[in-house]
Amino acid sequence: MDAGVVVTLPRWIRESRRGELRTLATRSRQVVVLAAVTGVVTGLFVAGFERIVIGVMFDRVLRLPLWLIAVLPCCGLLLALIARRTVGGGASPATSDEYLQAFHNPQHRLGVRGFVARTVAGLATLGTGGPMGLEGPSLYSGAVIGSNLQERLPNAFRGADRRVLLVAGAAAGVAAIFKAPSTGAVFALEVPYQDDIARHMLLPALVSSATGYLAFAAINGTAPLFPIDASPRLDFRDLAGAIVLGLIAALGARAFARMLRTAKRIATMPRPGLIALGAGAGVAVLFVAGRLVTGESLIVGPGYHVLSWAAEPGRSLWVLAAVLVLRCLATSATVAGGGVGGLFIPLVIAGALTGAVVAAAVGVDDPDLFIVVGVAAFLGAGYRVPLAAVMFVAETTGRPSFIVPGLLAAVAAELVMGQASVTALQQPRVGRLRGDTATR
Repeated sequence: MDAGVVVTLPRWIRESRRGELRTLATRSRQVVVLAAVTGVVTGLFVAGFERIVIGVMFDRVLRLPLWLIAVLPCCGLLLALIARRTVGGGASPATSDEYLQAFHNPQHRLGVRGFVARTVAGLATLGTGGPMGLEGPSLYSGAVIGSNLQERLPNAFRGADRRVLLVAGAAAGVAAIFKAPSTGAVFALEVPYQDDIARHMLLPALVSSATGYLAFAAINGTAPLFPIDASPRLDFRDLAGAIVLGLIAALGARAFARMLRTAKRIATMPRPGLIALGAGAGVAVLFVAGRLVTGESLIVGPGYHVLSWAAEPGRSLWVLAAVLVLRCLATSATVAGGGVGGLFIPLVIAGALTGAVVAAAVGVDDPDLFIVVGVAAFLGAGYRVPLAAVMFVAETTGRPSFIVPGLLAAVAAELVMGQASVTALQQPRVGRLRGDTATR
């Protein structure tokens, strides 16, 4: 074709294309608006869930006699089992794994019945002191809200990925419970794959994370989840130490991931009632051991108070190591017993304690940097989400200066982690998946 020749498309083609672009723009606006609505509804639900678990239930549990605190997690596991069997018709205790199943399998539907059952089971598990996190039910609730909304409005999503509001809702749930909107968006996009990130859903995830955070914060406030006063100097010693700590944390994350995967298999075995009783008894024994070692109730509950405890100067190495082992065992026992909760925060607590152990081993007076870097490395390796882990420490501590050492530690941990993960439902790189609509 000559360079000077100008090809003019017929008028009807030009008008058709303009019409298609207008339709696409209108539909895109609808998707963004619905993502915002999903975020608001999810944020309000998560705010209520946290109020009930922490304010109404667990705070009162800590004021009970010690023998009652020890046995309540067992009662919670039994109540969770009853809820899953009667209300949910035998629903599994999975929450984050349910999101991953729905993400990868178009036939896997997140029904309302299972949602109600897992919510009740989550209240029973977490409210009675089960050592798991609130982020699992929060992510799951957002995914259920988003996916069901998208199913009921097919015309607004014609031509869009079937998982748009599924991801948006999951992002809003994580953003709300951690008061960390960027973390919510990145985690929801990063966790489905071991070495890649879901594509074409970033804008809805960001919008829902922002609105979910705002709705949650309007009720429960905006204070950072883990306020830290220190700031890293970012000299060579700190950066080199972050890399070394990342390698150490990866070894711990591999061991913890293996424990959790084994616990998940135990939870699917026959006679779940006996397993729940045995798991509850195990948590009780571990709670007693924790009280003997520390004099505090550090083994039960989500574990937010463990971070402030570990950050206090003067903690001995063996006490920190004992709490680390006891917490990991207690979380694994709760998972094996069919408890409903998240594994994000248990990884965070394990990372913080790992950092505190290393700080005590090298004789550092202020362990804050080690704790934060340990969180980034342990979380990033355990869930294979290095980007979300770095965003998490930056947002929840209110100290963006931790990004650089956290990133170095997370990358080092990722290299050592191999293919291990706390979940078997993550898939390899998006581009290698046959028929995955996320690549289209």
